[in-house]
Amino acid sequence: MAAANLSLSHSSYSSPSSTCYSSSPFHRCLLPRSPLTFLSRKSLRFGFCSETPRILTFRSQVRNLGPGASSSDSNGDGFGSNLSMNLGENDASIASSVSASPACSAIDFLTLCHRLKTTKRKGWLNHGIKGPESIADHMYRMALMALIIGDLPGVNRERCIKIAIVHDIAEVGDITPSDGVPKKEKSRREQAALDEMCEVLGGGLRAEEIKELWAEYENNASLEANLVKDFDKVEMILQALEYEMEHGKVLDEFFLSTAGKFQTEVGKKWAAEITRRRNSRLGNR
Repeated sequence: MAAANLSLSHSSYSSPSSTCYSSSPFHRCLLPRSPLTFLSRKSLRFGFCSETPRILTFRSQVRNLGPGASSSDSNGDGFGSNLSMNLGENDASIASSVSASPACSAIDFLTLCHRLKTTKRKGWLNHGIKGPESIADHMYRMALMALIIGDLPGVNRERCIKIAIVHDIAEVGDITPSDGVPKKEKSRREQAALDEMCEVLGGGLRAEEIKELWAEYENNASLEANLVKDFDKVEMILQALEYEMEHGKVLDEFFLSTAGKFQTEVGKKWAAEITRRRNSRLGNR
């Protein structure tokens, strides 16, 4: 039996503290979840386990880009994650599955996440960066940021690492600010996608933990979430500086879109250091 062919794509989003999508070149992108967009239902078998294979039901969907939007619209903010399972020409999402062993559920879930390692972040692609970072690259360096920070009063560093690892895991599809999708609706669609991913994982304590960590970040609901949101922006501008140096580009919009939006002292200091290095470099050109 051939394994199901899943692919993931990524794009970034604005902070929940903002009123709508950020003007940043990266934002979260979501797949339309309305039942009206369902075109067909297909069942595919994963061939990873020797026991009775679990059945995964896929709902093929067309994109609902909203009034005035076209399928050619690019991501407005450039960074984020597009987690989508492609069936032929249509986007699809996992809807349900029969029970399976913990090992089979784990491998199914990890296979679903595979493209986080290979899908390039659209914001960089939109700016002509060749061979840019992947979604997983972005999340990994954020996790490293959480690992190396010093002790902070009231902040659980280990929880920051976990939040960084999962914060982009449920973003799906391609919705840009010009699509006119309200922030509340965007969040609802992400939540639905996350629920389906956790169903693939088989539910249980780990799935609930992933949901909790994601919601904490989404709602900016803790000191840890505040810090990781700052890391998201810090990682973006650090990557922008590195691409400026590597490709001879000027990527002002990434710095402009994050200016004044850092919530923590660590975030402010790290961003200031990156900006100082950039200004020094630009001044020497």
